Amino acid sequence: MIHPQASGIRSPPSMIAETKPLDETLPMLRPRKKYTVHDLRQLKGQRCLTHIHVKSPEEAAAAEAAGVDLMSCSFDSPEAQARLPLLVAAAPNSFLSCATPHGMASPEEAIRIAFRALELGASSVYCSASPYLIEAMARERIPVVGHLGMVPRHVTWTNYRAIGKSVAEARELYAAMKRLESAGAYAAELECVPHNLASWLTTQTSLIMMSLGSGGGCDTQFLFSDDILGDYDERLPRHAKAYRNFLEEHRRLQRERVAAFSEYIADVKHGRFPEAGHLVQMEEALLREVVDSLGK
Repeated sequence: MIHPQASGIRSPPSMIAETKPLDETLPMLRPRKKYTVHDLRQLKGQRCLTHIHVKSPEEAAAAEAAGVDLMSCSFDSPEAQARLPLLVAAAPNSFLSCATPHGMASPEEAIRIAFRALELGASSVYCSASPYLIEAMARERIPVVGHLGMVPRHVTWTNYRAIGKSVAEARELYAAMKRLESAGAYAAELECVPHNLASWLTTQTSLIMMSLGSGGGCDTQFLFSDDILGDYDERLPRHAKAYRNFLEEHRRLQRERVAAFSEYIADVKHGRFPEAGHLVQMEEALLREVVDSLGK
């Protein structure tokens, strides 16, 4: 078949589809994120980015509305994995990194889980395992965040404390950082490291250094939503700051639930509910007709 224009025949305007840019004719499968890994690398050393770990769609939506730069979330249980698409939908423009499960047994398992997270909308994955697993994921061009300093999943080896206050630990931190860099990680969470050491380490690596309790001299400043919102009944970590008291708000709401249910129960017992305004009434004549027709 010869195309009309190729044969010199001019088609009527209605026969020629109007050409539009691709982004106007096809819906985007995924919206353009605020940042890519490339963008984050370009911003290294330019300014400190804000970073919040979120645990619900409501928190993700609030963080995006507030203008946070980066988010992270869990991806280490069936419940967390089912929640990820809801977080992505709640904050569709945000860079969201997922924490992979502890105890991945092989590079193949790590790669499979990481690709699953990316397919569900994650921008990158976090992994506290060894450079061996991180390197396997990075070879597949999976963006991986490692972990330096105090690693809660490995705390049996260190106890809960700052890491890097001695010369030996500081040197080991530097070496561990370089191992992550060589493995292909693009970033590292730096937890509970002396702030002046953390600032210096940040200048010695291409990794995006994410400070959790390691001062303001890193590439991102990271807090958990639980800490920011005051959402648990434990002592606030030294490095964290609570901006609200959601725990008391939850307790207040629970008291209100109990009070509302108690009032309802009392109203039913004493005949105060339902009232006339809650009822639908049948015409008396029609009701009598029904009763009479049934011989009752």
